[in-house]
Amino acid sequence: MPHLVAVCVVHQLRPDSGNGVTAIDKRPVSGQVRVGPYGVRGDVQVDRKHHGGLDKALYAYAAEDAEYWEAELARELAPGWFGENLRTEGIDVNAAVIGERWAIGDRVVVEVTMPRTPCQTFARRVGGAEQRGWVKRFSNERRLGPYLRVVRGGFLRAGDEIDVLSRPDGAAGLLDGYRDPE
Repeated sequence: MPHLVAVCVVHQLRPDSGNGVTAIDKRPVSGQVRVGPYGVRGDVQVDRKHHGGLDKALYAYAAEDAEYWEAELARELAPGWFGENLRTEGIDVNAAVIGERWAIGDRVVVEVTMPRTPCQTFARRVGGAEQRGWVKRFSNERRLGPYLRVVRGGFLRAGDEIDVLSRPDGAAGLLDGYRDPE
């Protein structure tokens, strides 16, 4: 059954040469945590225009995709490393369609809104020689993960099951029309 591996929030705001500060350093929390219209309580969205707000309240990334990148980068990529709030397992998040709704745990309902657009802050987080060309490389693999709108808030915790409630007929797939960076 698809489930949450971890629920992550900002661990520490970090200096960033592009935005001045970044909240990409996310780490798992223990126990249950409240989720509302702007995401997980205790999280920070420094740049709501690009990485937050109501339509990007949560970012989900699949454990299966993280495992792919662990092999590619030859290092462990713990939950939160991609800047995600939700590390999932057992659901192909990249096969979701826009408007698809998921029930998570007992009460929370989220809706897929758009794919993540990787940025230079993310590339700087990767660091080292891998940083050069990272945005294009990550995009080209099409393992982006979706942003989610919170339809109904509540509490989440690691281990909560994920159930696909609905998939709108004729809706675009998460990656349909996604343009890889030049």
